[in-house]
Amino acid sequence: MRAVKTVISTAGNLKRENPTMNELICLQAIRDANVPKFLQDDLTLFNGIVSDLFPKIREKSIDYGILEEAIRKSCIKKDLKDVDDFVTKCIQLYETTVVRHGLMLVGPTGSGKTKSYEVLAAAVTSLKGQPAASGGNYEAVSYFVLNPKSITMGQLYGEFNLLTHEWTDGILSSLIRQGAAATDTSKKWYMFDGPVDALWIENMNTVLDDNKKLCLSSGEIINMTLMFEVQDLAVASPATVSRCGMVYLEPSILGLEPLIECWLQKIPGIMQPFSQQLNQKAGQEVKTEPRGLSCFSTVKMVVLGMQWEMAAFSVIPSLVIIACREARRKQKNPRR
Repeated sequence: MRAVKTVISTAGNLKRENPTMNELICLQAIRDANVPKFLQDDLTLFNGIVSDLFPKIREKSIDYGILEEAIRKSCIKKDLKDVDDFVTKCIQLYETTVVRHGLMLVGPTGSGKTKSYEVLAAAVTSLKGQPAASGGNYEAVSYFVLNPKSITMGQLYGEFNLLTHEWTDGILSSLIRQGAAATDTSKKWYMFDGPVDALWIENMNTVLDDNKKLCLSSGEIINMTLMFEVQDLAVASPATVSRCGMVYLEPSILGLEPLIECWLQKIPGIMQPFSQQLNQKAGQEVKTEPRGLSCFSTVKMVVLGMQWEMAAFSVIPSLVIIACREARRKQKNPRR
């Protein structure tokens, strides 16, 4: 029923913007509510089902012109490559925030989860006051990042001291209260960057419900909205998953080329004359697991291809600088 409610809410937003659309609104709402959480392979099956249900309807895409332009500008400001699929995911994230007050960014390391909400927040903030495609106006966004697994439950939500009979606020409740008391009108995104499990997230179910309220052990109730950045939902309960909107990001939407281009922009000046050679060499060699590392140690955890590449790119500049310093030292003191 929560999924149906999301589709209906999306359809309502579309109807207010386009009063003359009928079945097309239903089709667009179904797509907007479901496409962000599908894998690339699942989209083919989904498109086939939709085409059977709406055989004679041609879908009209929503014009996100100024938002897309702002997203691309934000990518450039953050020294990122404005890959088309990444921009699409940012727009899908925006669409999900419109109809959901709790959502999850799901995907492995290196898929662009963190950058997607950072870029979107910067883009929406730059459009503050301008009319939005989903209705109303764009609002500025402030986000707060927290790893819930790095602290105890008492430190997260707050706890009652049995000896002093005093209530001590947790980090989350303090952040939420500060956001609620803020005088500015910007939206507040509270990002939980870490694994989702029943140990800590079950207390969030009242927030993820329609009442949007966090109930603390002290009896206090705080209104809030939430986002979660997770690698997978292996240990998340169905009750939690059904309450959240989903945006899935795959490493394939970025690929290796944007990573290489962004890395070449940040390399030290001493390496700039060799940027073209580095680009070609990186494309050929870094796609495979580095042989040198595997020869000296045994990998104890699952490492994705993108993680190998990021590790290699972080090490190469240091090695080059050391080699250049050694060469200069030998030139000054050839006898050593």
